[in-house]
Amino acid sequence: MATTALIATADPRIADDLLRLAAAANAEATVATTVEQARTDWRRSPLVLVGADMADGLAAGGVARRTGVVLVTGEAGASDGFRAAVVVGAQDLAALPDDEEWLVNALAAAAEPDDARAVTVCVTGGRGGAGASVLSAMLGLTAARQGLSTLLVDGDPRGGGLDLVLGAEDVPGSRWPDLAGRRGRLSAELLRRSLPAVEELTLLSWHRGDPEHLGPEGMHTVLDAAVRGFDLIIVDLPRDPDEAGRVALRAASRTFLIVPAELRAVAAADRVAASLLGDTDDIRLLVRDPSPGGLTPEVIARTLDLPLASSVQDDRRLPAAIERGEFPRLSRRGSLPDLCDRLIEDLHIPHPALPRKEAA
Repeated sequence: MATTALIATADPRIADDLLRLAAAANAEATVATTVEQARTDWRRSPLVLVGADMADGLAAGGVARRTGVVLVTGEAGASDGFRAAVVVGAQDLAALPDDEEWLVNALAAAAEPDDARAVTVCVTGGRGGAGASVLSAMLGLTAARQGLSTLLVDGDPRGGGLDLVLGAEDVPGSRWPDLAGRRGRLSAELLRRSLPAVEELTLLSWHRGDPEHLGPEGMHTVLDAAVRGFDLIIVDLPRDPDEAGRVALRAASRTFLIVPAELRAVAAADRVAASLLGDTDDIRLLVRDPSPGGLTPEVIARTLDLPLASSVQDDRRLPAAIERGEFPRLSRRGSLPDLCDRLIEDLHIPHPALPRKEAA
C-alpha cells in the first residue's frame, strides 16, 4: 500500500494521535521525527501533517512549497499555530483533539485515487412545476437500478425536498446543513456512508424548516468528493441558480431543461436557457406533452434553438404516488423510466469494472 501521509513531528503525543486517525481512515502513514527524514519524503505523499514542533526547523531547512500540507497543533500550541502554518507553507491548520474528524476526512480523501470518474448532469425546469424534480428522481432511481453508483443532489433549498419525492424524509443520514460548512477535501467513502439511500440511490437533500445557506464552496467540496466515489451525479437545480448552483452547472457535462408544451412555459424557458448558457454549453431540451394548443416538441426546440433530447409523456399516477410515498415502487415501469433509460444510455457512462466496496 502506497504511503498516504507523511507525519513530521518529534512530539510523541501528536504522532500517536495522527497514527490513530490514519488507522481510522484506512490510510498508510509514516512518521519522520527529524527534519532530514521529513525532507527526504516531503514530496512523496499526497498529504503532509506537520507538527508545530517541527515547523520552524523545516522552514529553516528550505523545504519546497507544495500543496497538501496541514499544520497540526496540540491545545498548548494552538496560539502560535497560525504563525507556524505560514512559516512552513501549510494550507490548513488543525488542532488536536478538536479537529480529529476533519483530519480523518483529509486522510481518507488522500488515500483515494485522484482520477475523476463520475459523469455529472444537471436538471432544471423552464418554469415552476415543469417536473424537473420528478425527472431527477426518476433518473437517479433508473441509473441505480442499472448498477451505476448514483448520487442525487437536491440543489434547490426552496424546492420542497427531493426526499419527499422519494418518500425518504425519515431515512437517517446527513443533509445539506451537515455538509455545507465543510472545509478542505472530503472523503468520497465517508460522504457515501453519511448520506441516506433509497434502494441503491444515494441522496443529498435538505432538512425541513427555514432554508439553509449553501455557498459555492460547499457545493464544490461535495461534488469534488462525489466525482471520486460515484459513477453518476444528478443535480436538481432551480430555474434561477445561485452561486452554488452555478458551480454544479460548470461541473456538468450535460444539462436537461424540461419544458411543458405550453406557450407561456416556452417564453419563460427562453429566458432560463439564456441564463444557463453562461455556465454550461450542453443543454438538451425535454418537452412535456401533451400540449393544450398543439405545440410540437420540434417547434419548441426550434423556437428555443436547443437540441431536442426527447418528449416526456405525463404519467397521471405519479402525483398521487408521491403523496403516498410510493414513487420508488411505481417508478419501475412506464414511459418516464423508459425515457430515463435512453437518456442514461446516451451519457455513455462506463460501468465499474469491479464491484464497489461495501460501506462498513
